[in-house]
Order: sequence, then structure tokens, then C-alpha cells
Amino acid sequence: MFKGLGNIAGILQQAKEMQQKMGDAKEKIASLKVEGIAGGEMVRATVSGEMKVLSISIDPTLVESGDREMMEELVIAAVNQGLQKAKDAAEEEMKSITGGLNVPGLQEMMSKMGTNK
Repeated sequence: MFKGLGNIAGILQQAKEMQQKMGDAKEKIASLKVEGIAGGEMVRATVSGEMKVLSISIDPTLVESGDREMMEELVIAAVNQGLQKAKDAAEEEMKSITGGLNVPGLQEMMSKMGTNK
């Protein structure tokens, strides 16, 4: 009659451990910083694991050139590259926890964390 209780306790323990791992992963993802680069390193965009642009750096020679259109294109390219790198890094972190398994609700959780499109 009580044989199933051991299984339930084990499942609850596993759920608790997974919750801790997910919390740790969320903290690690939040602390991630990646860099997108465009135009032969003339534009750099630093992006967090939370998909927030932290900084943009533009080489002074590009600014002096006065080519606004090129500057805008390079900023967009650097930001997009940084966002993609941050997304990829966040997904890798989550895979390291789940062992690459497709965990139900994981995509929804990542969306809420801002790590998935």
C-alpha cells in the first residue's frame, strides 16, 4: 500500500534539485556578457544573457567618416550578432542542465527569462 511513497519522495527530491539547478542557471544566464562585432571591429555591442544591450562602441574613425548610413547598418549588425550569441549561450546553459532533453515548459520559461525569441 505504501510502496509508491518512496517513488513519490524520489520524484519530489528530483523536482527540488531541478528547481535549484534552474535557479542557478537563471543567475548564470543573467550574468552572461557577450559581444557582437561588425565592420572589422569598428562597432562592438555588448549584450547580457537577459537580451539587454549593455553598451555600444564605435571606432572614432567611423564617426569621423560621416557615413551615417554605414554606421547605422554596422550598429544593427553588431547588436544582432550579440543578441544571437547571448541566445545561443543561454540555450547551451539550459541544455547543460537538462542533458539536452526536451523538457516540457522549458521553452516557455526561457521566453519569460528573455532568452528565447
